[in-house]
Amino acid sequence: MGRIGLFFCVAAVFVAVAAPGGARAADGIGTGTATGLPLPRFASLKSDRVNLREGPSKEHRTTWIFQRAGLPVEITAEFETWRRIRDAEGTEGWVLHSLLSGRRTALVSPWTKSGLHEIHPKPDLASGVSARLEPGVLATMKRCDGSWCRLTGENFDGFIKQDRLWGAYPGEKVD
Repeated sequence: MGRIGLFFCVAAVFVAVAAPGGARAADGIGTGTATGLPLPRFASLKSDRVNLREGPSKEHRTTWIFQRAGLPVEITAEFETWRRIRDAEGTEGWVLHSLLSGRRTALVSPWTKSGLHEIHPKPDLASGVSARLEPGVLATMKRCDGSWCRLTGENFDGFIKQDRLWGAYPGEKVD
């Protein structure tokens, strides 16, 4: 289905731009120049319609339109009220900060195209299976301990191994 059916292409060519300010330090961790928050970091889309732009202003061309509130994105740079983001498929561009939320969400194994991923009632493989989710399922992330994350969504609530998610860094703790 491509692009996980969450948004559509409005331009055939994506032009990358250099991030003014907010560049990551050599170790891959930096601090946003506008917020002072860590870069990179995960956030989610606030709205069902978010324009992804080539650069940090409304004068820049829209390259994609996201159409799914709650979609997790990675913030990689900041410039004034604009945030450079990346989605699970690696598409990058700029969005207004007001279109992003600090609410943590995750996609279940979006890099796989088939198979089911088990949700457990406890953070333990031996605790049984409470649900099986397809790749690309969007879930609310309640917490992560660095190895397991508790997810909730329509008709499921339970734990999944953290390495099966896009929306949390390896070893990251989320409260």
